Amino acid sequence: MSQARQLVLTPGGPQVDPTTGSVQFIGTATVILRYAGFTILTDPNFLHKGEKVALGYGLRSARLTDPAIEIEDLPPLDVVVLSHMHEDHFDRVAAQKLNRSVPIVTTRHAAKSLKKMGFASPYALDTWETLDVTKGDARLRVTSMPGRHGPGPLARVLPPVMGSLLHFQPVARSAGLRLYISGDTLVYPQLWEIHRRYPDVDLALLHLGGTRALGIMVTMDGKQGVELLRIIAPSEAIPIHYNDYTVFKSPLEDFRKEVDAAGLQDIVRYLSHGETYTFHVPENRLAGG
Repeated sequence: MSQARQLVLTPGGPQVDPTTGSVQFIGTATVILRYAGFTILTDPNFLHKGEKVALGYGLRSARLTDPAIEIEDLPPLDVVVLSHMHEDHFDRVAAQKLNRSVPIVTTRHAAKSLKKMGFASPYALDTWETLDVTKGDARLRVTSMPGRHGPGPLARVLPPVMGSLLHFQPVARSAGLRLYISGDTLVYPQLWEIHRRYPDVDLALLHLGGTRALGIMVTMDGKQGVELLRIIAPSEAIPIHYNDYTVFKSPLEDFRKEVDAAGLQDIVRYLSHGETYTFHVPENRLAGG
């Protein structure tokens, strides 16, 4: 395994409570994560209802929703985590208006595109590779997780995708908090390796939607979303990426029905656009050693 790469951020900002953090759902796969003094944006998509994205090979899709906030209203960001380079995950608004100096953790394929756009600090990770981010006494480890954005030969013509494991340590050598983001993946055998390596995921964000390209499913529908819940076994989970584009064919209700049938409703938190979920970290996870 290669040695983890390093990113050191300037300390600053208000005093934070290490026992609480938050996830604000902006829309599509875009969320704002706040914990341990870090503010993280995922998959920035700020197009509006009716605007279209190009998905490659002549495929286009119209947005059905508005983002909960405008890109100009984002808080100061420490890091952006980008699962892959598709326009419903990094759109032309982000390309034009996102701060060019913000660090962006992503795939090698997406990092090359970001460089061409003028972004100064893309960090390209291969699967299982890690970027260590420090900000004062707090530490964040971003590790690229396996993902496959399509079955069989279709996976080779779609952009490479990564999931992410964010391990926050507000105090050095503490257990901290582990947050998993699935990225646009289907369920496939390599995902079991995530649970083998990281059996104690606290919170999972699941990209759903049952997206279909040329009639073929390329993101998880409700049934696969529950299958991934069983594989990762997080303490809590939040579904995202489910109703924002015309290519999304599996509504959130599909996932909710599968969750209820599986008896997993106690661990799933449902957020509307703009809603914030506050999570809690037990104090015994915060003791340094």
